[in-house]
Amino acid sequence: MERFLEAFWDTSSVSGRLVTSVVLVVLALVIAPVAGRLTTLRVSDTTNRYYLRKAVHYLTAVALLLALALLWRPFAGRIGLVVGLLGVGLALALQEVIGAFAGWIAILTGRQFRVGDRIQMCDVRGDVLDITPLRTRILESGSSTDPESWIRGRQYTGRVVSLSNRFVFCTPVYNSSTVLDHLWDELTFPIPYQADWHLAERILCEEAQNISSTAEAKYAIEQMRHRYPVAEAEVDARVFVHATPNWVELSARFVVPVRAARQVKDQVTRRVLDRFAENGIRVASATQDITVHTPEAPEALINRADRR
Repeated sequence: MERFLEAFWDTSSVSGRLVTSVVLVVLALVIAPVAGRLTTLRVSDTTNRYYLRKAVHYLTAVALLLALALLWRPFAGRIGLVVGLLGVGLALALQEVIGAFAGWIAILTGRQFRVGDRIQMCDVRGDVLDITPLRTRILESGSSTDPESWIRGRQYTGRVVSLSNRFVFCTPVYNSSTVLDHLWDELTFPIPYQADWHLAERILCEEAQNISSTAEAKYAIEQMRHRYPVAEAEVDARVFVHATPNWVELSARFVVPVRAARQVKDQVTRRVLDRFAENGIRVASATQDITVHTPEAPEALINRADRR
């Protein structure tokens, strides 16, 4: 026992340092779980207990490494080299963190978006919930063009997506609500050439004018033009006609609020379809009409010849 204590306190020889290192490692392995349990005795939440234990284990590991570094002094007399190597290592290891923090500063100073804005970044669409120094949290909304989205419209999916702030430097950021808070939307109907497509155009134009938020969009554009030198945009509801080999394509363009686009489009679609049905106008589809002529039986041909 005395020899062991002498070896433990002897930090000048290699054997003494080895013994001391083994003792420190064993103590760390014993202390870490005991300290983790003691710190979580009065914590009832399972998640908080988990994170407290992890924190205690990490602190114990850091303390062990510092003790071993003081014991062995591998870089004694080379403090400048140590600091330089640590700086390079931290810069390489934390480049994502540094980029995210720089992105956070760019978001705040450049006013690219703020909490509550509806944005699209890295193919993620939704409303901004929180902007932290490292990440932006977005309440995801669906998309009619993304095959992986099970919500076929601009409504919440229920998922919260966290994105690194560094993406503001390398990907486009689409903000739908910071300036106008309105979107131009389109509703397209194919009408057969045999149908009264002029009447269908009037019906579609009337319903688009009734549903379009033209006055609000004009006011928003006027406010935007006080800040930015942009040309005056056309916001009146219109119907565009396009002739195709199969039908006449009618496209109604109108302005809707950002967060009510799907509801507005649903309302105008229902009303247009009802009025089309009242006026006997059908919507064309990619179908074909085939007429089959069956040949007459040989007996029928003989009988017809005998009659003559």
